[in-house]
Amino acid sequence: MMQDSAKKTSLMSTGIPAPHSRSPEYVSVRGRCRCKPSRIQGAIIPFGTVLSCLPLFFVLIITGCTKEHPVSFQGYVEGEYLRVSSPIAGQLVSLAVSRGMRVARGDPLFSLDRTYEAAALAAAQQGLLRAKNRLADLAKGLRPTELAAIKAKRAQAQAAYNLSRIEFERRKTLWRQNVIAREALDRTRTDMERKAAALAQLDAELQTARLGARVDEIKAARADVRAAREHVRQARWRLEEKSQTAPQAGLVFDTFYVTGEFVPAAHPVVSILPPGNIKIRFFVPEKVLGTLALGQKVSVRFDGAAKPYQAIISYISPRAEYTPPVIYSLETRSHLIFMIEARLAPKDAVALHPGQPVDVRPLRSDV
Repeated sequence: MMQDSAKKTSLMSTGIPAPHSRSPEYVSVRGRCRCKPSRIQGAIIPFGTVLSCLPLFFVLIITGCTKEHPVSFQGYVEGEYLRVSSPIAGQLVSLAVSRGMRVARGDPLFSLDRTYEAAALAAAQQGLLRAKNRLADLAKGLRPTELAAIKAKRAQAQAAYNLSRIEFERRKTLWRQNVIAREALDRTRTDMERKAAALAQLDAELQTARLGARVDEIKAARADVRAAREHVRQARWRLEEKSQTAPQAGLVFDTFYVTGEFVPAAHPVVSILPPGNIKIRFFVPEKVLGTLALGQKVSVRFDGAAKPYQAIISYISPRAEYTPPVIYSLETRSHLIFMIEARLAPKDAVALHPGQPVDVRPLRSDV
């Protein structure tokens, strides 16, 4: 007993605590996390030092003992909007929708002033009618009265030819009887031939009048009709483009003009968000990227939802959203995140709104 007491006294005098001392100023620290145990395990350190190291201890626990990625990921709702515009400028005279309305495919959205386009269409239609009438006139030939005049001339020529032929036969008989000279017979023959030629000329004119214009003129007239028809189609298109309808069913997200304002060409007046254009965008760390694939199903939850919704991964970004300015290592790769996009069924997408935060959980168990 005297020896043990002397040993304790000597140790305390040198400042070294006794191995089995139970003084409240000393504690024994034993690591319980997965980190490598300290070499001073079982050593006696001051209690104040322990309190000063507690923040560092918790940081080590968080950063060293919880490196497993969470099963669910933060994300938000994104929308691809249809911005409806007119390719022709004009004053806005009618706006049939407002923000927040739901429209079906083909519902009217807005109309611009169409006065000029309506007049242009009427002029184009008149031009088409004029071209058609000209083609019909060329195809018919001369008018009926003109044909009747040619027929009357032909009848006169026919009568003159008949008379000249009878006169020639009479003179021919007299010449055989040596009553008249040869010269008189020749004059009668020449007169008959001249009247026959006149009759043939009128026959050709009558046939030509019935045929109409020349082939080239008719082809040109047909080309004019086709051109006039295209002018009508263009004028009608310009008139119709002054009034726009909904290309798809969806939510009217915003309107950019009010009635009475002048809208430049190709400037959107209404933006529509179809349900099929709503998608989920979330980000995953590099460690989880290899476990996701296109077509994989994910579960989507948001505040107030009675049940989770299923979506399908439609896009995986090939680029990291954050690249550290050092060479990749096991530590720096954990800072890389990649954007993932998933789409819901249109009937489920109507419950979501752009910008709304969501929680995404891949349905595959190996994530």
